[in-house]
Amino acid sequence: MCKHQPACPSADSADREAAHPVVNHPEQGWSLLCNGVLLFEDTGELLPDGQIIAPHRPLAAAQVAKAA
Repeated sequence: MCKHQPACPSADSADREAAHPVVNHPEQGWSLLCNGVLLFEDTGELLPDGQIIAPHRPLAAAQVAKAA
């Protein structure tokens, strides 16, 4: 799907979120990336093959300090 040079990461690569957005709907909370990944504002993802990636927001600094 990607026509950028260099090509964006594929949907099955670890850095798939670095792909360029082709459709962006912040009012609805999602973006479609050029590799076919639907990226949601809560950091969840829906891959082109239907696989769901759960939200994976980083922990806030206060939460990290409590855990240590």
